Amino acid sequence: MKQIYFFSEGNKDMRQLLGGKGANLAEMTRLKLPVPAGFTITTEACHAYQRNNNELSDSLIQEIDNALIKLSEYTNKSFNDKTNPLLISVRSGAAISMPGMMDTILNIGLNDESVVALAKITNNERFAYDSYRRLLAMFGNVVYGISEEIFDQVLTDTKKDNNYKSDIELTTDDLKSIVERFKEIYTQDAHKAFPQNPQEQLLAAVNSVFESWDNNRARVYRKQNNIPETLGTAVNVQTMVFGNAGEDCGTGVAFTRNPATGEKNLFGEYLLNAQGEDVVSGVRTPQPIDTLKLSMPKIYDQFAEIAQKLEDHYEDMQDLEFTIEHGELFLLQARDGKRTPEAAVKIAVDLVNEGLIGKKTAIKRIDPESISAMLHADFDKVELKKHTSLTTGLPASPGAASGQIYFTAEEAKNAHDDKHQKVILVRQDTSPEDIEGMVVSEAIVTSRGGMTSHAAVVARGMGSTGVVGAHELQVDYKNKVAKINDTVLKPGDWISVDGTKGKIYSGQIPTSEAVIKGDLSILLDWAKEISDMGVYTNADTPADFQKALDFDADGIGLTRTEHMFFKAERLLQMRRLILAKDATGRKDPLEKLLAMQQNDFYEIYKLSAGKSVTVRLLDPPLHEFLPHDTKEIKLVADELNETTEDLENRIDSLKELNPMLGHRGDRLAVTFPDIYQMQVRAIINAVLRLKDEGIEIKPHIMIPLTDSKAEMQWVRNLVENQIKELSSDVEYQVGTMMEMPRACVTANQIAEVSDFFSFGTNDLTQLTFGYSRDDVGSFMPEYIKQGILPNDPFQSVDIEGVGELMKMAVDRGRQTNKQLPIGVCGEVGGDPKSIQFFDKIGITYVSCSPYRIPVARISAAQATINKKDQ
Repeated sequence: MKQIYFFSEGNKDMRQLLGGKGANLAEMTRLKLPVPAGFTITTEACHAYQRNNNELSDSLIQEIDNALIKLSEYTNKSFNDKTNPLLISVRSGAAISMPGMMDTILNIGLNDESVVALAKITNNERFAYDSYRRLLAMFGNVVYGISEEIFDQVLTDTKKDNNYKSDIELTTDDLKSIVERFKEIYTQDAHKAFPQNPQEQLLAAVNSVFESWDNNRARVYRKQNNIPETLGTAVNVQTMVFGNAGEDCGTGVAFTRNPATGEKNLFGEYLLNAQGEDVVSGVRTPQPIDTLKLSMPKIYDQFAEIAQKLEDHYEDMQDLEFTIEHGELFLLQARDGKRTPEAAVKIAVDLVNEGLIGKKTAIKRIDPESISAMLHADFDKVELKKHTSLTTGLPASPGAASGQIYFTAEEAKNAHDDKHQKVILVRQDTSPEDIEGMVVSEAIVTSRGGMTSHAAVVARGMGSTGVVGAHELQVDYKNKVAKINDTVLKPGDWISVDGTKGKIYSGQIPTSEAVIKGDLSILLDWAKEISDMGVYTNADTPADFQKALDFDADGIGLTRTEHMFFKAERLLQMRRLILAKDATGRKDPLEKLLAMQQNDFYEIYKLSAGKSVTVRLLDPPLHEFLPHDTKEIKLVADELNETTEDLENRIDSLKELNPMLGHRGDRLAVTFPDIYQMQVRAIINAVLRLKDEGIEIKPHIMIPLTDSKAEMQWVRNLVENQIKELSSDVEYQVGTMMEMPRACVTANQIAEVSDFFSFGTNDLTQLTFGYSRDDVGSFMPEYIKQGILPNDPFQSVDIEGVGELMKMAVDRGRQTNKQLPIGVCGEVGGDPKSIQFFDKIGITYVSCSPYRIPVARISAAQATINKKDQ
């Protein structure tokens, strides 16, 4: 098996084998762009390494040796050569980009002898020893696990002793001393010497990159971004080019479009006399790419031309890494750039308008879940005027967030997980090790770094609010305190962060509602045009429905009538109804509830303007409406003019051992038919009132918890008889909520007496697994952690079990009625993964909460596109 490919042998379509970085290096080589020579060790070699107990096989070691010989011949350089030493970088590269999550080592090949040779041939001793100290620090951290902070402290102490402000001021003698100190750290902390043999350095680096696939930060990132654990990483071995060899050298990162806003302009940063990690780490503040026009105009023009060529070639915004060595430009990486949700939408729409891609491609490129971030609120403009910003940094990732600050990733994660706090991670700069704290943070704030720093890139990728380069912010980790001018901030203090304008405020600032507009509105229109699946909302109030209509819901897939009964006045009448001893006692509270519900339905139907509205009749067990503690029982007894003892006895008589499997849903209709009759009267009276106003409504009435044809027929007769008493010319549909396993198995029979199906996936999941959805929190996290379940089945449909029951119900229901409308109105109705499955089994529509509608709309369109592409 061939385990190594030179860049000249590959192309962009070999991502699975060469990883994204290797495939794109190969593609740029094929396009004859200035890429330093090198080769890629494949992901298959990574799998072989894992099978071989995390050891490099003899065959791979032999292939690496052969590849080095070929690379030496091509470059006319070799390891330990005293006149022209070969120096290389070793970088990871998975098929799906995981920026900063795995390991990189630069300057491999340097040792006590070759550093002298490098100084001699470049006539730049400072550069040679600067490169050597970088290798020692990176190799020590990646291979031997020596903390970065130990190496950083040596640099900090040296700069402090000499009153230097930056690394650039370190002299050759300083760097020689630092090199010796770094080598001592190896002995003290790792009890090993730095390997002087370049081949040994290379093999150790390759070994460490393979191992880094399974490091903690990589696992966290994969989980956060739904990246399969089975992909593995490739390793890219590339000839070094140096951006730290003088003032005619530099390094940078640039995007072909603005990754925060999506604007079409070259966006990036660079540093003169620096290596790549200086830009992304945030240790030095880089210059905007535009200033390269002035310092190196030819290089800027060449880079801009290449950037445009690559964007046109890949038909997407590109993230490029480059190095300038003595006035010569080199490309080190090209990949699809991470971007904020706002930028992703704008770029997708712009690329369609520019003729580079079609509407379907634009929709496929959007992560549906990321759309949620665009619907987050902004700071309330009136309240904002009452606050003065503490400082202003760079607007790395848009949005508005308030939270309690913490200075370490561990503290942020603990506050979020244990105390359920909204947290904001505040640091001098971030590194990949901070990923767990970044993931849980409402916002990320750093005092150092630019728009392409680690903090900025990760914040944008996660859709989190971010401000970087807030230079007036000083973080004292030792004393756990931060200062912004005269303001002192301690762990747990509240701040508010505006990632759109780069401003930081003290305290909490209220937010205002988000709206769909501009490019997002255009994209959602395209999605609606393409999708075969309707997107409805779960809404119980006119306010909820109005928000859903603002998000262009196709109608209401579920109105839960029980939610209308929990206001104080209604709850009292509901309790009177439940506690009544007979039908006569229920009559008065039913009449009062009828008037209330009738108005509810009127307002909702009026908003619908003819769009479909499905109303579910009363579903939960009656005990949910009753008082439970002694104090509340006494208050209710007083309201009902009863003794506490009588009320307690009546409540006791209504208790059930397992109420969620007891007296609820259509079982209430059988035992208390007057409750469902009241609700049907309220629906039809509202419909007739609107008809008088010139608005035609076709009510959809849903019966919950049906598990047989006979049961459905009985309740349907009850509903229809009530409708006929009120009107003979109202068109209506009566359907059922499919949430019982038995109903799914007998769906062909139930479809004979049901006008539509709508899956209630919460109860169906609960009954299929035997899990109480209210209690799964005690064990579900451990089940997922241990791999017993891939995810929470109440959040994303269990395809093998629950999904199979749903498919059975769809197939059998349509055996009876080929045109049977079938929806999903449970919790998973807005889940992108679930929607892909629903489309495959023939679901007509999904229904979800108002804020999930745009997410579901994009997901539904993607499902249609995927189906038609197969």
